[in-house]
Amino acid sequence: MKIGFLALSGIRVVDPVLKTTGLNLPGFVERSKVIASLPSLGLLTLAGMTPDTHEIRYVDIPDVDAPDILARLPGPFDAVAISSFTAMAKDAYRLAARYRALGTKVILGGLHVALCPDEAEPHADAIVVGEGEPSWPLVIADLERNQLKKRYHTPVPFNLADAPMPRFDLLDVSKYNRLTIQTARGCPWNCEFCAASIRLNPKYRTKPVPKIIAELRRIKELWPVPFIEFADDNTFADKRHGHALCEALAAERVRWFTETDISVAQDDALLAKMRRAGCAQVLIGLEDSANGTDGMELKANWKARQRSSYIDSIRRIQDHGITVNGCFVLGLDTHTEASFDRLWRFIQESELYEIQLTVMTPFPGTPLYERLERGGRIIEPGAWEKCTLFDVIYQPVHLSVDQLRKGLLDLATKVYSKEFTEFRRRQFVRRKLATDDRAA
Repeated sequence: MKIGFLALSGIRVVDPVLKTTGLNLPGFVERSKVIASLPSLGLLTLAGMTPDTHEIRYVDIPDVDAPDILARLPGPFDAVAISSFTAMAKDAYRLAARYRALGTKVILGGLHVALCPDEAEPHADAIVVGEGEPSWPLVIADLERNQLKKRYHTPVPFNLADAPMPRFDLLDVSKYNRLTIQTARGCPWNCEFCAASIRLNPKYRTKPVPKIIAELRRIKELWPVPFIEFADDNTFADKRHGHALCEALAAERVRWFTETDISVAQDDALLAKMRRAGCAQVLIGLEDSANGTDGMELKANWKARQRSSYIDSIRRIQDHGITVNGCFVLGLDTHTEASFDRLWRFIQESELYEIQLTVMTPFPGTPLYERLERGGRIIEPGAWEKCTLFDVIYQPVHLSVDQLRKGLLDLATKVYSKEFTEFRRRQFVRRKLATDDRAA
């Protein structure tokens, strides 16, 4: 049987003002290129669980509406597994319809399908709800018998100690500027807006370090000196695992990027190990510098208690030679027009090496979406194509939609200007040199 693993990727913004103005700003362009160039680790993992008796291909599809797209793709396939972001869910449905019209069996999965299974089910021969690994052997067995069920769901948390080796060999690695490895799944926090793997299963789990190193070495067989992005929600939430991981990575001589929370700044020993292990940058959600995070983290309001130490924490991390990409969410319920100026002052003071600006986005299945839907604040229900992190799809409390859009563009113009970008990077180098001199 010929099975295609089809990944829909890339960033698309619907708002014409943001599309023509905002996305030409260097910071947006750089990050969109990174995201667009990441392969689907989920599909590669399922490919790794597929018996060798089947012929399989992995395909990135940047535009499902390109002329004669099916004729230009590898194939024909007996079955295809399709995964996409929420913003491209409708693209996935259109692609699925074209394959089904040809008699190809279509299996849909991924986070959006897991959160909107009733919506997705009519568009496929089968859907996979939740984590894919426990269900995939059942899907393959039923596919071989031509007895696919409409829905597969295994609610028991998948043990990452049983994680299969992803089929990195299916990739043309020359097309990517980084490859991904997952070291942990989930997050101990429960942020209202988060649409990551915590929505598949809330239990935080780590992958055994030997398995991570084995995956890295498989990548190095294809790309001797790769750049790695850890596909985690919060890599260093478990500090003991983080220490062990960095100790193992130190011998591998690779550079890597990951996402974690600000608590990593309080562990100097871990930061030193991260630097020796090749950590180039960490992305940390800062959201706001004042009056904006209360109630955002639903378990313990943990993030709100970290605000007073943001500046010190950023500098502690960057003084270890690891750059910080500070991620800010604009349009929180406490935000007013004055918030943009306050954020600009904080960003200047923080000397962050990199900044990521996004608009609060109510993804389906999140507590945020449910709250805004109850309040009648979703402007266009079901407009998933606008879940881009830049389009405004809800009614803010103290801002109009136009004020939020303008605030984003004005702040982004200052943050991503050539002059301020060079200033931030010079400051990092200056502080790094000073730190090195003191250490010497």
